[in-house]
Amino acid sequence: MNASPERPDGGTPGTPAGPATPATPSPSVDSAPAHDGGLVHPIPPSPEVLTAEAQAGGGGAAGARGRIGSVALVIGGIVSLQFGSSVAVLLFPRAGALGVVTLRLVVAALVLLVVCRPRLRGHARGDWATVLAFGVALAGMNSLFYQAIDRIPLGAAVTLEFLGPLILSVVTSRRLLSLVWAALALGGVVLLGREGLDGLNLVGAGFALAAGGLWAAYILLSARTGQRFPQADGLALAMTVAALLSLPFGIVSAGSALLNPVTLGLGAAVALMSSVLPYTLELLALRKLPAAGFAVMMSLEPAAAATAGFLVLHQALGWAEVLAIGLVVIASVGAVRSAGAHS
Repeated sequence: MNASPERPDGGTPGTPAGPATPATPSPSVDSAPAHDGGLVHPIPPSPEVLTAEAQAGGGGAAGARGRIGSVALVIGGIVSLQFGSSVAVLLFPRAGALGVVTLRLVVAALVLLVVCRPRLRGHARGDWATVLAFGVALAGMNSLFYQAIDRIPLGAAVTLEFLGPLILSVVTSRRLLSLVWAALALGGVVLLGREGLDGLNLVGAGFALAAGGLWAAYILLSARTGQRFPQADGLALAMTVAALLSLPFGIVSAGSALLNPVTLGLGAAVALMSSVLPYTLELLALRKLPAAGFAVMMSLEPAAAATAGFLVLHQALGWAEVLAIGLVVIASVGAVRSAGAHS
């Protein structure tokens, strides 16, 4: 899932702000998601983040443009991810679920390391702990999800997986309106996956639910990583951790099939479309969008999957699917607009 694959703002998204000061980090997505007994602990921004923030301080109009740009980044990442998943369907018979995950993560890690050339020195122990946790979440989320769709229909798997970020959107928001958007999104997601919810393989359903929990963790850890590391350095390092974790499983599962030229080519395409681009775009978007709004926007994932399935795999869309897409789009737009209005 989710390039998908850089975050120079410590202030609350959309607030008219002057130059940022290190002493008062505001409770934006950069600081929001660390819960402990109902409290939210701010994460101290790195020097690079503070410098960029001070240079980019602007007014409310700039904040609004930033939010619109972030929404575009999220949508771009979602589209790329789901079309990449369509390509991955062609790869399943060749390398299996774990083999596809390994190809995705290894190729993505190599690309990011070459492009970003992340600096290894000068980071605190907490920075490395965040990257390690982010890498574990990336490896687990992708592996569990592909194990799920190997056992249950894609629509049902996405429906169950989405429960993770949906719960996150409610927990991290203190507004009653967020419950409305979350409920609307859940209704659309359930409607989209309704045909695959009968007679589910319990093991596959368990994999999907576990992937949803790691999806929520990915959202939070992506926000923290984007704050602690400049540009996409943290993502490149976390992707490397994920690739190293998945490599033994992929080798045992797929063996020499991973070295087939066609498999490698398709794996590279899947990695770029499903990992490098979407994770990078989402990491950028999390600089401006609150975690609650971002999580609800992830409800576009099953809608985008249905569209990609129609265009690439020629899977027809019925009236229920079209209605579901409309519901999740409305919920996503509503979540972003309400977040901007109250920030």
